[in-house]
Amino acid sequence: MESVIQKIRTHYSEMGPAEKKIADFVTGNINDIMATSISELAELCGCGDATVVRFSRRLGFEGYQALKIAIAGDLGSASTISSEIEKSDSCYEIFSKRINDIAVALNNTQAVLDAEALEKAAKTIMNAKRIVVFGLGNSAAVASDAAHKFLRLGLNAQACTDNHLQAIIASHIDRQSVAVAISHSGSSKDIVEALRLSKIGGAATIAITNYGSSPIVEAADICLFTKSEETRHSILAMSSRIAQLAIFDAIYTYIVVNADKASMQAIYNTELALQNKKY
Repeated sequence: MESVIQKIRTHYSEMGPAEKKIADFVTGNINDIMATSISELAELCGCGDATVVRFSRRLGFEGYQALKIAIAGDLGSASTISSEIEKSDSCYEIFSKRINDIAVALNNTQAVLDAEALEKAAKTIMNAKRIVVFGLGNSAAVASDAAHKFLRLGLNAQACTDNHLQAIIASHIDRQSVAVAISHSGSSKDIVEALRLSKIGGAATIAITNYGSSPIVEAADICLFTKSEETRHSILAMSSRIAQLAIFDAIYTYIVVNADKASMQAIYNTELALQNKKY
């Protein structure tokens, strides 16, 4: 598979002057691109955001975020290879290797996660009248955890992990609602369809996925990307789930920090209601 640098070299002669400036900058500063937003890159290269998008698409990517994900893959090709599990490994050695895989996934997710998109997602969820989180299979537990966090804040949140109910609920939510869909592959048919139905009803739509070129991206107003490689030993996709959980935890904490008096009272009421549940 061609690396981003190889793609740039292949298409360089087709580019206009502005795109060539971007190509030269990316080639010479490849290690810094992860921390550079589209607006910052455009300013550094003396062009507009649209030119950066056009440059990304010329290389075969949906947009700048997808380009960054590919660069992260190139940069981390050695470090992102999951630790090989051997039959001779002790349980503790396997544990250590899995911890390493999770750490790599979190670092790579931090590199590809768009700060502006995350901020927008947090504010959208915080201000929504209703929050529905869709997840199936491995993502179901993440959806339930997210809804639980939002409920503790007094928000009207619901996790939906049944594909029939997802279609039903998605067909009834409106402009005051937000639908959050979790799919590592971005190609889970039921999840994508639920997000599309939500969008038709006017709800804000957020997708959490690992792949920039996947069907779920087209149905989402806001995309939050993870970067996790699962292996044949990791059938339960632990690394990707941890990355997804970290995103929701950041959103939850953002809402807590920016909560108004009503929200703070809701948090207090939650803790008060749970006090007699412990010895």
